[in-house]
Amino acid sequence: MRRGELYRVAKPSPLDPKSYRVFVVVSRQVLIHSRFSTVICAPVYSAYDGLSTQVSIGIEEGLKHDSSIHCDELVSLPKSTLTHYVGSLSPQKIQELNQALSIALELLD
Repeated sequence: MRRGELYRVAKPSPLDPKSYRVFVVVSRQVLIHSRFSTVICAPVYSAYDGLSTQVSIGIEEGLKHDSSIHCDELVSLPKSTLTHYVGSLSPQKIQELNQALSIALELLD
């Protein structure tokens, strides 16, 4: 498992109307390889509102259609649920993800 990889997760929450949802791993690599059982992820939705905290992705990343990563909705998921690999982000998309996360978490000066 690596930062920037996309995984399909079955019913991530009882409140989620979808039977599965795609998530992008955003935790730093050292945490992913640690003994901790969870990683921080951002959900992927088909809706794209053009917000600075969203990253547009699509077929190039292994998805069936255009979607977006929503960095305002970070969640902690058990590593054991991230078993259905979908694809990964390019270095350019990782840069866009980093920017969106910085804005979402107000880390910019």
